Amino acid sequence: MNSSFPVDAGILFGAALVVVGVVVGGVADRYRLPGLVFFLALGMVVADDGFALIHFDDTELAQNVAIVALVVILFQGGLATAPEAVRRAGAPAALLATVGVVVTAAVAAGSAALAFDLPASSSLLIGAVVASTDAAAVFSALRRQTMPARVRDLLQMESGLNDPVAVILTIGMVEVWRGQPGPAAWIAFSLLQLVGGLVVGLTIGLGARVALRRLQLPSASSYPVLALAIAGLSYGVATEVGSSGFLAVYLTGLVLGRKRRLVRSLLHFHDGLAAAAEAVLFLMLGLLVFPSRLLDVIGPALIVAVGLMLVARPVAVALCLPWFRFNRRELTLVSWAGLRGAVPIVLATIPLTAGHPDGSLVFNVVFVAVLASLIVQAGTVGALAKRLGFAEEVSGAHADVAVLDALVADLIELRLTSESPVLGTRLREHGLPNGARVALVVRNGQTIVPDGDLVLTADDVLLVAVAPETAPETLIAWATHQPE
Repeated sequence: MNSSFPVDAGILFGAALVVVGVVVGGVADRYRLPGLVFFLALGMVVADDGFALIHFDDTELAQNVAIVALVVILFQGGLATAPEAVRRAGAPAALLATVGVVVTAAVAAGSAALAFDLPASSSLLIGAVVASTDAAAVFSALRRQTMPARVRDLLQMESGLNDPVAVILTIGMVEVWRGQPGPAAWIAFSLLQLVGGLVVGLTIGLGARVALRRLQLPSASSYPVLALAIAGLSYGVATEVGSSGFLAVYLTGLVLGRKRRLVRSLLHFHDGLAAAAEAVLFLMLGLLVFPSRLLDVIGPALIVAVGLMLVARPVAVALCLPWFRFNRRELTLVSWAGLRGAVPIVLATIPLTAGHPDGSLVFNVVFVAVLASLIVQAGTVGALAKRLGFAEEVSGAHADVAVLDALVADLIELRLTSESPVLGTRLREHGLPNGARVALVVRNGQTIVPDGDLVLTADDVLLVAVAPETAPETLIAWATHQPE
């Protein structure tokens, strides 16, 4: 008798790969190394050109899985973008995500023309595919880096907004190979992609925000699942009308993100889901590539990568951002932090699945360029920020939120630092805002049920029960104001 199923071995092996990747990536992250590179490398090691433990060459399946992962990642990126980030960096991010992508594609195409003996259309195709930055790589690389808030917001919003233009350029160049679309076809396709994605994303986002605010679901855990379905709905509706699903799903998350109380109940779930999607995405793309085929193009491909990092991206930044009063140090950091990742590799599968004669070459060149960006740029962006003199912003407290119930209360975890002016004072000396109450204090691993005589010390973790409308910033202000 046998109770096993055909999928059992695949689940075991896949889970083991992800566990290894997460553990190794976590160790690498401590040393500021890009963890996503290890998932790519792990995929290549176990695939045909490595230990041949897995045979995977289904480009269409990889493309489909990658799109699902990108929907999850972009939605989480929109959710995590605070309203103040939109005010600080929305306009420059939009310009860099449109005009900047076109400029980057044109200059990168010039690098490809110098490196390879290709038709102009194929060089332009390479430029189009590598033109956009990648949300997964940017969010992962910037998570623990010190830099000005406006620069961080700009880079994250740009990576969420620039995919549609790269998709337009990539599909357009594939159509140029198939025929010769006229200017009217280009304009109509571009407008439908951008305007349609904008309208669908904002409409579904606004409708979902109203619905989630009024719905009373039986369990708080139902809200993140419903939000994920809304993300899929936004992407699906946009693609059904021929517009950009990537833009729509990011904007839906962005609109939902403006309701911060609602977002706090969703972010932990979607943060974890996005991290899992990143791991699966880069592991699968590593399985798809054949390192032996990269050897034939690695030299010229590195020329494209260097041109992209040192010429194309800086030119795009120099043309788009000075109008918004970014100084030279900020422009330098934005130029270097334009990371490539999964999105260009996914776009490279479009000419491959379409049967383009240079499809394999495009894919291999783009993979080398992405790998170079992840290793060189992602691995050094933090060091560059410090070299440019961007000091870490120090606060007296940091707050995280857990929703106890969708309608009753939140539990805010408030961490005091050595900079907090309330240290050395008794808890009773400070009235907490909005009727908040300190339920527990965790100190040196020990849990304390506090009374008014408890003296606050550095690194105390205060678990504060608050009304749902109380913002974490209110408690941070309480912990950082000078006591009378």
